This record gives sequence, structure tokens and C-alpha cells, in this order.
Amino acid sequence: MKKYDYLIVGAGLFGSIFAYEATKRGKKCLIIEKRDHIGGNCYTQNVEGINVHKYGAHIFHTSNKKVWDYIQQFAEFNRFTNAPVARYKNELYSLPFNMLTFNKMWGVITPEEAAAKIQEQIAKENITEPTNLEEQAISLVGREIYEKLIKGYTEKQWGRKCTELPAFIIKRLPVRYTYDNNYFYDTYQGIPNGGYTAIFEKMLENIEVKLNVDFFAEREYYENLAEQTVFTGMIDEYFGYQFGKLEYRSLRFDNEILDTENYQGNAVVNYTEAEVPYTRIIEHKHFEFGKQEKTVITREYSIEYQDGDEPYYPINDQRNNEMYAQYKALAEQQNKVIFGGRLAQYKYFDMHNIIAEALDCVEKHFGEN
Repeated sequence: MKKYDYLIVGAGLFGSIFAYEATKRGKKCLIIEKRDHIGGNCYTQNVEGINVHKYGAHIFHTSNKKVWDYIQQFAEFNRFTNAPVARYKNELYSLPFNMLTFNKMWGVITPEEAAAKIQEQIAKENITEPTNLEEQAISLVGREIYEKLIKGYTEKQWGRKCTELPAFIIKRLPVRYTYDNNYFYDTYQGIPNGGYTAIFEKMLENIEVKLNVDFFAEREYYENLAEQTVFTGMIDEYFGYQFGKLEYRSLRFDNEILDTENYQGNAVVNYTEAEVPYTRIIEHKHFEFGKQEKTVITREYSIEYQDGDEPYYPINDQRNNEMYAQYKALAEQQNKVIFGGRLAQYKYFDMHNIIAEALDCVEKHFGEN
């Protein structure tokens, strides 16, 4: 007899939701996690009374009422609205591109004037078939917005020149002819009061969790403990990289505690010029309207992924997608293993997407409640 019904590898959203739902159905679960904390990339750490988003800004947003109602059982959310600011040298612009952006850039007042200005710039370039990201972006918003707000930021994000990046990366760019700087159009948006870690603590309070455990170092032992495995790690690593290694971009975070109440006046400021090495600065207290005497900021850098780094963004180009398709075909042959989450599915998911994926997996596996 196995000791557990399910071994769950990874204490992020997918694994935690599956464990919670399985436990509700009378199943016995063990979660193992290679980090020293639960919550995956959603983890928040309390520093100076401020909930610091340890792995970059996590702003919850969804238009899926089922997902919103589900997560509400674990936390009360505040009314935070994501309205990032782009800084180019000493100029500040609203994101996404909207009438506040266009007014600052050209002094235009009406949507008609803004649209005419953008069309004038697009026409000047005469790009009919964009062959790279630079041409694609210019053909959508014109050269001036591209040069100030897209070029430097994108090149830092990808570690390559925009002329070397494929056009499909920017299929469209959100251009709003309104004075609305709410980044998301979703029906529901906010930050959990008390941070994200509290959600996971509540979700996992009746479930056995082991931290600082490397599944691959003791794979046979842990797999033999349970009838089935839920795997949320890197799918290529699970199969011994037999078709090759999938590619990612990674991130580096530099945190600083400052003896000031308010450093930048906004939760997120993007730095769009190439000369500034980081892509953005996050000031965490603004996510929860904090009044603490100190503040914590994080400079975020996009870096090339190396073995041992945290894989954040899958590079979903043709080569990697074809390789992933081979791994996915292998995964579908596994009767006793469920693969889920951004690393196991080689896809960038927002939090609400992961919750929907996990709930869908639970329904397929256990049937409707």
C-alpha cells in the first residue's frame, strides 16, 4: 500500500489548488517543494511591515467569475488598480498607450488628433510586410512611441536587438483613445490584503508539505510513496532532456530598504531607455496603500537563463514549441502522472489562468463536485 494518494511536486498555485481539492475529496496528499517556502512565484515576504513580492509584481486580475469567486475563499482583496508608469530619461508616460501618453508626447487633446498623429508616422515608414519586431512595432504605433517606450525595454527583456527578434512577438499593441490608464480591462482586480503567502497558508493548512526537497535527487523514493504524481516542474527535466533543453528567459531582483516613506509614488515604474540596465522598479507598499515609515523597492533585471536559474518566461518560438510538443506527447502517455503549470505546460500563465487550469484539471480528474 502506498502512503499517499498523491505526491505533488511544487507548492505553487497549480500544485496547491490540486492538493486542496484532492484533500477536500478525502485524498491524502504530500507536497514537496525545492524552495524554502510555499507559494511559488506568488510568494510574498513581510519586510518592515511591507508585503514584498519576492518574484516580481503579482497583480491579480480576471474576468472569469468562477476563478474570482474561488480565490476569494482564501483572502479578501483590496481595490488596487494597475496603472504603471513608463520612464524614458526624465519623461514620464502612462501605460498602456492612451490619451495621457499621447498628450504628453505630442500635446494632442482629442482621440481624433492622436489617431491622426499615429497614422501620419506609420504612413511615413511605408512598412507593408514587417520582417522583425522593430518593423512590426513601428507599423502599429509609429516611430516615436517605438523609440521611446518599446525599443529599449524590449531589448532588455529579450537580450537581443529588436531587429533580431521575430515580428510575431508583438502581434498587436494596445492603443487606447481614452484617458484610462487602468492596465487591465478585466472585471475583477486587486491584491490580497496581507499578501499572497497567506492564501497558500490557508489552502495548505491541513496538508503535509516538505520544503527544501529536490524531487530529482530522491525521485524514486518520493514516487514510491504515492499512487499518482502531480508534477509542476520543468517537463524537459522530468523526461531527462531527451529531446533537448527548452529555452527560457530569467530574472534577477535587487531589493533595497529605504529610509523614506515614498520613493517613486507608484507601485511599478518601467524604465524604457536602453542605458538603464533594469527593466522596472517595484515599490511594494503601494500595492496595499501602505503608510509605513520605510519603503522597500526592487530593481528587476531580465537575464539569459542558465542552468540553476529560475525559469520565468518560456521562449515560445517554433523550435521550442516543436520540442515541447514531443515532451507533451510523452506526458500524455503517463497514466500515473499529471502535468500542470507554466513549467510543465511550457506556457506563460497569469495567476488567473493557472487557477482556471488547475480547476479544470481537478474536474477532469475527479469529476464535477
